[in-house]
Amino acid sequence: MNILVCVKQVPDTTMVKIDPVKHTLIRAGVPSILNTFDTYALETALQLREAAGEGKITVISMGPDQAKAILREALSVGADETYLISDRAFGGADTLATSRTLAATIQLLEEKNGVPFDLILCGKQAIDGDTGQVGPELSQHLGRCLITYAVGLELTENGIKAKRESDEGYDYFTAPLPAVVTMNKTPYDMRWPNLTRFRKARVADIPVLTAQEVIVPEDKRGLKGSPTKVKRTYTPVREKNGQKLAGMPAADAAKKLVELMGAAKLI
Repeated sequence: MNILVCVKQVPDTTMVKIDPVKHTLIRAGVPSILNTFDTYALETALQLREAAGEGKITVISMGPDQAKAILREALSVGADETYLISDRAFGGADTLATSRTLAATIQLLEEKNGVPFDLILCGKQAIDGDTGQVGPELSQHLGRCLITYAVGLELTENGIKAKRESDEGYDYFTAPLPAVVTMNKTPYDMRWPNLTRFRKARVADIPVLTAQEVIVPEDKRGLKGSPTKVKRTYTPVREKNGQKLAGMPAADAAKKLVELMGAAKLI
């Protein structure tokens, strides 16, 4: 298996607050972490390699130099190689411009290796944004099959089989390789590094790819290639507080709950 995983460095959203006047995110002093959904993608890649018995996992990220920290984290848990795409020409990119740059990078690495990636994995979205667009856009740019929101993935004789949550339980989808898959929260978390890999990752050289290597037209990258405009951000206002059912027998509480839900037309 030749697998590529796209990851992103994001602010820890549990610590981010919104300026009440400017309605912008207050990022100062907020630590950066490996995007949570990308950890599921990376762990899935590691498990697929183990199931296949062999393979190579490449991890790429786009961002400033400090994003090397999450690439070192990827190396520490078992990735074989990593690349950072970093250039001021790519700065200010929205999801569309980002996906174009990532697609160009993937094509560059495939040309370098002489073989295509069997599988491209991404988290379903970044935790600092709810768009979930980069994975599907990569599929479109590269002309490869797409499966989104997978919670499990396994190899088959003819490709891959993905498990997805639905209102009725689970749905299963298959796709031939090469393919692009975006991962939702899985039953398994990313593994911990062992000491040897952790020490090697700390001093590993992270290759940096710039606009000289990753060729994207000037009007398709960075700010110039970003048609998305954010009008505003805000903190949702809680309209109602919850109602506690206390001080009554369980049977009476259950009856009261059904009455309340019926009145609210929830059942």
